[in-house]
Amino acid sequence: MPETPAPLSSRDRAALKARAQALEPALQVGKAGVTDALVAEIEARLDREDLVKIRLLKSATEEADRHAVAEDLAARAGAQLVEVRGNTVVLYRR
Repeated sequence: MPETPAPLSSRDRAALKARAQALEPALQVGKAGVTDALVAEIEARLDREDLVKIRLLKSATEEADRHAVAEDLAARAGAQLVEVRGNTVVLYRR
C-alpha cells in the first residue's frame, strides 16, 4: 500500500477544486465497490494526470457511506481526497 501523503492546505484544496470543475468523471464505482482493478486503474490515471474525478453510482453507496468509499479509494490509491460533491469524488496525487 502506498504511503499516506501530507495533508493539503486549504489554498491548495481550493485550487484543485477549481481545476476539477472542468473535468469529466474518468471512472465509475459500481455495485462491485472498490476493487483491486479499479484501484489499479486509478493509480495508472494518477501516474499520467495528477487529478482524477470519479463518479460513485448509486449501487456503490447503498451499503456504504459515500465519504467512506471516497476515503477508501484515496487510501488504497495513495492519493489525497480533494472533495466529495454529491456522488462525485476528486482525488489528487503529486
